[in-house]
Parts: sequence; C-alpha cells; structure tokens
Amino acid sequence: MERKKITIDGNEAAAYVAYQTSEVIAIYPITPSSGMGEMSDLWAARGRKNIWGSVPHVSELQSEGGASGAVHGALQSGALTTTFTASQGLLLMIPNMYKIAGELTPTVFHVSARSIAASALSIFGDHSDVMATRETGWGLLSSGSIQEVMDLAAITHKATLESKIPFIHFFDGFRSSHEINKIEQLTPEDIKSLIDDKYVREHRKRALTPDNPFIRGTAQNPDVYFQGREAVNKYYNACPEIVQNAMDEFAKLTGRQYHLFDYIGAPDAKRVIIMMGSGSEAALEAIDYLSGKNEEKVGLLKVRLYRPFAPEKLLEALPDTVEKIAVLDRTKEPGALGEPLYLDVVTAIMENQASNNPKFKNVPKIVGGRYGLSSKEFTPAMVKAVLDELKNDKPKNHFTIGINDDVTNTSLEFDKEFVTEGDDVVRAMFYGLGSDGTVGANKNSIKIIGEETENFAQGYFVYDSKKSGSTTVSHLRFGKNEIHSTYLIQTANFIGCHQFTLLENFDVLENIVEGGTFLLNSPYPKDEVWNVLPKKLQKQIIDKKLKFYVIDAYSVAKETGMGARINTIMQTCFFAISGVLPKDEAIQQIKNAIKKTYGNKGEIIVQKNFQAVDGTLDNLHQIEVPSEVTSEITLPPIVSDDAPEYVRETLAMMMKGKGDDVPVSQMPVDGTFPSATTQWEKRNIALEVPAWDDQVCIQCGKCAMVCPHAAIRIKAYDKSLTEKKPETFKWTNARGKEYDGLAYTIQVAVEDCTGCALCVEVCPAKNKRETGKKAINMVPQIPLRKTEKENYDFFLDIPEIDRSKVKIDSIKGSQLLQPLFEYSGACSGCGETPYVKLVSQLFGDRAIIANATGCSSIYGGNLPTTPWAINHEGRGPAWSNSLFEDNAEFGFGMRLSIDKQKEFAEELLKELSEEIGSDLVSSIIDSPQNTEADIYEQRQRIAKLKEKLKTIRNDKAENLLMIADYLVKKSVWIMGGDGWAYDIGYGGLDHVIAQGKNVNILVLDTEVYSNTGGQMSKATGLGAVAKFAANGRANPKKDLGMIAMSYGNVYVAQIAMGANDTQTLRAILEAEAYDGPSIIIAYSHCIAHGYDLSKGMEHQKLAVECGHWPLYRFNPENVKEGKNPLKLDSKAPKIKVGEYLYTETRYRMLQKIDRNRAKYLLGLAQEEVNKKWNHYEQLASLDYSDSKKEA
Repeated sequence: MERKKITIDGNEAAAYVAYQTSEVIAIYPITPSSGMGEMSDLWAARGRKNIWGSVPHVSELQSEGGASGAVHGALQSGALTTTFTASQGLLLMIPNMYKIAGELTPTVFHVSARSIAASALSIFGDHSDVMATRETGWGLLSSGSIQEVMDLAAITHKATLESKIPFIHFFDGFRSSHEINKIEQLTPEDIKSLIDDKYVREHRKRALTPDNPFIRGTAQNPDVYFQGREAVNKYYNACPEIVQNAMDEFAKLTGRQYHLFDYIGAPDAKRVIIMMGSGSEAALEAIDYLSGKNEEKVGLLKVRLYRPFAPEKLLEALPDTVEKIAVLDRTKEPGALGEPLYLDVVTAIMENQASNNPKFKNVPKIVGGRYGLSSKEFTPAMVKAVLDELKNDKPKNHFTIGINDDVTNTSLEFDKEFVTEGDDVVRAMFYGLGSDGTVGANKNSIKIIGEETENFAQGYFVYDSKKSGSTTVSHLRFGKNEIHSTYLIQTANFIGCHQFTLLENFDVLENIVEGGTFLLNSPYPKDEVWNVLPKKLQKQIIDKKLKFYVIDAYSVAKETGMGARINTIMQTCFFAISGVLPKDEAIQQIKNAIKKTYGNKGEIIVQKNFQAVDGTLDNLHQIEVPSEVTSEITLPPIVSDDAPEYVRETLAMMMKGKGDDVPVSQMPVDGTFPSATTQWEKRNIALEVPAWDDQVCIQCGKCAMVCPHAAIRIKAYDKSLTEKKPETFKWTNARGKEYDGLAYTIQVAVEDCTGCALCVEVCPAKNKRETGKKAINMVPQIPLRKTEKENYDFFLDIPEIDRSKVKIDSIKGSQLLQPLFEYSGACSGCGETPYVKLVSQLFGDRAIIANATGCSSIYGGNLPTTPWAINHEGRGPAWSNSLFEDNAEFGFGMRLSIDKQKEFAEELLKELSEEIGSDLVSSIIDSPQNTEADIYEQRQRIAKLKEKLKTIRNDKAENLLMIADYLVKKSVWIMGGDGWAYDIGYGGLDHVIAQGKNVNILVLDTEVYSNTGGQMSKATGLGAVAKFAANGRANPKKDLGMIAMSYGNVYVAQIAMGANDTQTLRAILEAEAYDGPSIIIAYSHCIAHGYDLSKGMEHQKLAVECGHWPLYRFNPENVKEGKNPLKLDSKAPKIKVGEYLYTETRYRMLQKIDRNRAKYLLGLAQEEVNKKWNHYEQLASLDYSDSKKEA
C-alpha cells in the first residue's frame, strides 16, 4: 500500500497518533511538548475525528499536576485518555502516575524529554525527566527519529491496551520534537487496524459507574499492602512480549520492523555502543561509515523498550563476539554508581553470566558514559571517540563526551574534523534574528522541498533564549535518501546571513565548503558592499572560492509594507539561487505557503507577502569577487577590555557561539553568576534608533519610562561636567525649580536599543517647525553608532543624582533614578519590562526578587548575560528563580528569612548595647525607613555599626556583622506572568497573600502563556483566539484583583502604563509602602496579541477606555481614615469593547474562522465589561465613614 509522504516535526507525529487513539486529552503547556497539545486543540476545534469517528474532548488544566489528575479521573471513568508533557511537568505528574500504574490502567503520556532544572533551568533535551519516573511502574518506550515517533506512538497505544501497563512514549526534546523530516504517514485505517477493540471494551468494563459500583483507591494497612504490590508482577513479566508482538504486527502492516532492542553493525562486532533516543541516529551514521568504509568490527544496540526491561532480549540482540561495550546515558545521576541504562545493562549481563547458561565465554568489559545533556551536540565524531576508547585495554569508565572536563577529567577527546556526511546531501545554514521570520520561512522551505520534490528533507533550528533579537541558525538538509543526521551541519554548501550585524559577532562562513554559496542581506548597495565586509570575511570568500550574492531585504520589505519581516524575501532568494525547484514553481509554492501560514491573519498580510516575493529577484545581485582582500576592517573583541575577567573569558565565549568550548573549570559549581553583565553585550540589532531633539523636549520623562530595555537614560547634573563632553553630546538646561542650575540630558544607548519606537509613540512634544517630528525621532543606527557610543560612555560617567533629593512620585523624578534592570533579551517593544525596570529604579538597591519561570525569568536570568544591574555603591537587586508553580511560596520564604535575620540582628544589637552604645542601638531599631532619605540615614548608621563591631572580639559581634545589612529595610518582590499567577501558581499565591506578610507581588499580565508560545490562561479574554483556545475562549477572564480584595487586608492595584503612567507609579509606590501583602496586576502588551508593538501603549489605553481593563487601587489603609479602600482611577467605558478587541489579531482572527461565533462572543464580552464596571462602581461608592469610628 502506497502511503502519503509528509514533512512534519516529532511533536506533530506523536500528536497525530495520540489524537486518533484518544477520547479525552488533558493538556498544559511546557516547552518543548506544547506543540502536541496545540495541534490536538486545533484539530478538535476544526472537528477532526478519531479512529472511532468521534471528536476528542481537549481540555487545558491549570498545571501538569492538574492535567495528570484529569487524565486519572477520565481513565477511571472509562475514556481513552492521553496527555503531553516534559521536564518539571512530568515530575508534577509522578504522584498520579504511581496511582495509574498501581491500578493497571492503560494510557500513554507522550513526552518530549527535557532537562530537569538543577543548578540552572534548561528547556533543551535529555533524558533526566524520563529517568526520574523509573520507579513509577510505567512502561518506557523510546523513539529516535521522526518516523519512529509516529510508528512507536502507534505501537505504544496498542501495547498499553493489551498489557494494562501505562506507558511513557518519549523522544528527545527539540532534537526530535522540533526537527522537521519527511516521513511516511500512517493512515487512520492503519491505526485502527492496530487497535483491538476487545481491549478497548475491557478498559471500559473496568470504569467507575454507579450502574456497576465498586471501590478503587482504598487505604491499606501493613498486613496486605506488600502483597498487593507484588500482585502485579505477572503483568510486567508479560509486557515485553506484548510490545514485541505489537511491533511485529506493525511490521506486517507497514514493512518497518522494530524490536525491543535493535542491533545494527558488524555481525561479528567486538566493540558495541548501547544507547537510546535521537543520538542513536548519529551513532548509526558513524557505525555505517566505520564498519563499511573502514571495515571495523563495531556495532550499535538501540534500546527501544526501556521499561519493563527485558534482559533476555538485550542479550539475544548482542553479537556473541562482543568484547567491550560502552553504554551511553543522556542523563546524570549524581552520587550513583552509574547512570540508569548503564546499571541495567551491567546487571543484565552479570546476572546472565552468573546463570547456568551464560551467553559469553568471557565477560565483556562494560563502561558507561554521559552525553548530550541539555541538547549538547552528539556527532559521529563523538561516536568514533567512544569506539576508539574501547580499543584500549582499560577503557575509561564513567566518562563524558562532548565537553572538556578539566576538573575531574572524565571527558574523552574527539576529532572535530571527522565527518560522515556524503556529497549527495545538500546542506544549507541560515543565520537570522528571532524577530525577522527566518525560522518560519525555513520551515516552509523544508515542507516545500519535502512535499513538492522527490527529495527527503530535514530542518532543525537553533535558538538562543532571547525573546527578540535572538540569534537563530536554521539547518536544512535535503537529498535523495533518508536523512538520519541528528546533529548540526558541520559542512554547508549554502549559507545565508539574514542580518548584516551578525557578521560582527559570528564566524558565519566557518562551516562553508569550498565552492559554496553565500547569500547576505546587506544595507549597503551592491557596488559598496564588498568594501564594508570585514577583512576575515573577504579572505574566506576568496580562499573558499565562494559564489557571493547580496540583497537589501529591508528596503524591499519597507517598500512592500512588510516592516522588519524579511523572511519571504530571503526565502525567495534561496530558491532562486539554489535551483532546487524551477523559479516560477518555487515562487508559486512560496505563495501557497504564505497563504497557508498567514491566511488567518488577513488578506492584507498575505498580499504584502506576495508583493515582497514579487519584488525580490530584481534586487538580488551576484557580486563579482575580487582576487585580493581590500578591507582593513577588523572586528573588535566580543566584549570590551574593561569587562571583568569572568565576562571576558567565559561569558564572551557564549556570546560568540562558542559556549561548547567552555571547560568545566570555568562554570560555577552551584549555578551562581555575576549580575550586571548585559552591559558588556552590545548586540547592535536595531536598524533605527531614537534621537533626542533637546530644543523640542519638554522633559516629561515618558520616553525613558516606557523604554523596555532601559536604552533611554535621563540625568540632571552639574553643568561643569559638560566642559569635557564629546563634540556631539547634547544637553540643555533642566526645567523645574528643584533642578535649577542643572544640566539635563536624554541619552540613547544605540548599541543596546532594539528599535521598538515606543518612545516616539508616547512622546507628547511635537516639533512645530517640522510636521511629524517630535522631541524624539527614529533615525538610522549605523551612522550614529560610533559617536553615540562615545556619548553614552561619557553619559554613564556622569554621577547619578542624589536619590534623597528627587521627587520619585513623579514621572520626571522617577526617570532620573538609575535603572537596575537594563538591556534585557525581552522582545522589542515588550510590555512587561517597563514595569520591571520601574521597580528596579524605585527599590532595586534593596530589592530581593523571586521570579516565576516564564518570559520574565528568561529575559531576566538567561545566559550568557543577565540584565539585573548594580549601582555605583555595589548594590542592586538580588534575583532568583525556583520553579513555575511555587514562586509565591519561594518569595514568601525569602520574606520569612529576612524577617528572622532582622529579628536576630536586633536581638544581638540589644545584647551588645553596652559595647556598641545605646544611642546607636536605639536609633538603628527605632528610626523610620519610609523615604529615600530615611534609607540613606539608616545605611550610614549601619556603616558606623559595622566599624564598631570590627573592634569587638566575640562571637555575637561576628554574627551581627554578618547580618547587619538586614537592619536596612529590604523590599521583597514576587514577579511572574499570568500563567503563574492565575493558573499553576494561583494556589500558592492565594495562600501567601492570606498570611499578612510584607511581600509585593507583580503580575505581568499578557493574558496568555507568553513564554511557551501564546497558550490560553485564565487571564485570556473572552473571545480571544490563543493556542489551546483555537475557537476563541468561551469564558470570561478571571478577576484576580477582585479575589485578592476579598481578603480586605491586601493592597491591590490594576495598572496599565500606556493608559495612565502616573497611576502606575503611584500604585507601585503605595504597594511597596504598605506593611502587608500587596498585589499589582499590570497590563502587559505582548507579541502574542498580534499587532505592531510600537503601538503597545495605545492598545493599553484602548483596553482601559473600553472597560476591559479598569484601573484602580485598593488600599486597606484608607479604611482607618473612614475612606473607601477602592479608588477607581479610570472613567466609565467610553468606547465599545469591539473597538479595542478588533484592533488585535488574537480577537480579529475569530471573525475569519467563525463569524457567527465571533459575533456571539463579542456580545458576551460587552456584557461582561458592563457587568464588571457596574460592580466596581458600586464597590467604590460604598460609605466607610463608620470604619473610622470603629478604628
């Protein structure tokens, strides 16, 4: 039977089978598994049916723990149920997994295996999560390629029903979940033929029903619990054979035969590697090469069924000739004798050797090694190094491969020049930025090549974790044969550099072959581009005899209304140059892909993309390469020589993409990294940057207030400092009596700016001489870069203003304070970071921050550099991240610790009063710390205390010296997004605010799970289309503020900087001043909303004006004065809710999908807004005058 060939990624391959074989799907987003849930939700919304002709119910839960609980309940009630997860999400499911396995309930969890957060979080792939479930009693089945993911998913769903053993079907996160490859698609009929309805009916027969009542889930005592656990043994003993039978039946159906353990290599191999997952595909390449070309006696044993482990099948698969075995684990188990697979293999072989009929005459030497943690590259060269190590009489045991362990010397060396790929595979690499669409275009390219030609095709995409302006490298392979290369391209025929600025930081031609093709997006004309290339790049082009093409893609994009999206333009260039398809056919296929990708965003977007494609080829030019290097341009070091040693020697390697070369000795043992390192990473990603017009400026401070990256700074300072200023440095006289006689400068850090233009949009000062100009205007960055760098360096050397003399409750005053959150990796135009930055300006020098996992933890704490900064006194925010689900409790623990250490310090103070002096002791304990002046004076007292303590020689004095700084008021901030606050962490948040402790909670509400890709949370608005809400959300947004107000003793504010920046500032100041729990819910526009983020503040304003986002402050302190604690800071809605909603793609999209449903949900949304506003008005009008009398 001829089956359809499709080009998909691993997540879709798994979801395709899971959806077909399920009736209930409980989901929750976590990278890299979210795509499986997203596709299931989309298919259900579109009415796709499973193999029984019914549409599965897909439901999002509040956490992975909740999802597993829902799965458990659905299974107990007789439905065929599945879920998808990874990493910490899988760990949250473990308690339910024990129950499900203990009750012998068939199900499959599809897991895109990912690292577990330990000393650091990582979203990338290894087997740490899956290995943490070994004791749960679940079957574990591993896939190593995209075809295997689809095939083994089907086999697993069949096996679980027959065996009654629940299964985890796992494949490597990102390397398999996100790799796109051409595979043969199973048909629904194939899947249906595999699933025996007899076992489905058996599952239903065991369901809880009042029509046949029984009890399951009892509590047992010591007399029988043990026996009950042993009663399941026969099911686990039978399971391997059931799985193999399922594999055999699958082979009859498709021709693809799998075994519990598959051996590949020389039949008489002496050296064998045993492993599982995607790394076995790279090992397969190496084994084929070495056993074929070199005739080496080597082999590979792929482990497919890891649990229940079948030792007899392992031994059966191994050649009798094996002398040495290397077992490779993609996990680390500190303190163990070895990693899990290694221990199982050793046990299996040694138990067999101790039996009456051992397989081997001489026991093979077995060693274990670790590889590939957190998607660390695993190449054929590393496989060869492992096999070469096995040649030694005493091969190293417990080794690592792929790193340089210069501390405990576990690592093996490998030859980076060893390559197994043949010339029959075309290999292309594309360097881009996360915001330019390069990855999306290349995904479409792979699908076009895979589905419109006879070629096999593979695509894999490397990202850093910056939200926008991140560097992306796309790896595309295509050829006539199946592609098993589960590693990055080492030698490329084609390289496209879609951002000229990347030439400064990356050796983009490092991997290109001689005679290859280089495509460059250049802002310089074709006649000038050669002379502006770095000297090294020119030499590479000449020496490697490259064909060199250029295009000014941004000019084409600007002319066709595409803004900064150059993806379709560069994609058209690739097809035109590569010739993989005839030109006209390629252009038509690109347009088809555009329509499919952007059709739901509107016809205007589609047509703009069409125009960009049509305008591309006239602007594509081949450059005649000179015979000699003409450039004298040498690239500066990746970081300044002024940077600290650790930044220069370690972080700089990561910045230039050489983090793989960082040795173990240069990594902190406990995950602690220095603050204030983004200042050394000059990304230069903005095409245009703001320029200040001092003649027009009214010195309001709004531009600095909204700047997401703290790239706009303001200082008021002594005029005498301007005497040594650079020639182009601007200043003017400061306005306002408190700044009389001072100079005033607004300075832009052009190398750190992302070009979002929010500052220009909010600037109220219009130039009366030039129409359309303001006090701040966007201009090209490159001509300004050198002079503005000098100006910014000079600006930073100007002393900061005395904080105690600034009116920080005004926008102007607050923006004179130094931001201690700067140059983050957040999206250009981010709606979250202006709030975070403002908190850092107001309280950063005494702040301790607990940050929930999410966007804010990634742009706040992702390597190589971090944005939390340090002031000239050496103070700054102390920041940490625990987990997604426990952030409120994490911050609460910080508060408890601080309070206890302050209490202990005061106890010691009193005990040492005689030695220290009673006056100093009482002034330290009794003095207020409510203002900046108060804080300054307390710090002076603490400095005096420390000097005295150094002269006192006893334990109490030493103890007090260690904790004396806790006598200065600390500001605890608990930050995170709506996914944390409304969903997974809500229980903890609710508990913490109920405790009455002085914590400040900042909820950065984007109304979706932004970090995992835009999935629905309970903050998502009624009618919004989001991932997991493909038909538009049918329920109203959860009113978190109203719930918090119900306690009565919690300060609550709802803010939107774009609607009322003064209210935002006051709310944050009041919240921090309130001696108790406070929660601030901040409207944060987001790229997931679907509009130009330069208009983000305008959208915030519309959200307030229509009543979707009322502004208010609820201050319990007001009750003591007989005042209503609730103050509405916005007026009654003055526009219809649709005038706001339909300016955003997330709402407008539903009109294209289902106009009637969109109309219905819009009506509900308007009703909800009216009801909410009336309720708030009623609460705000209540009379509290009696409360004062009672007080």
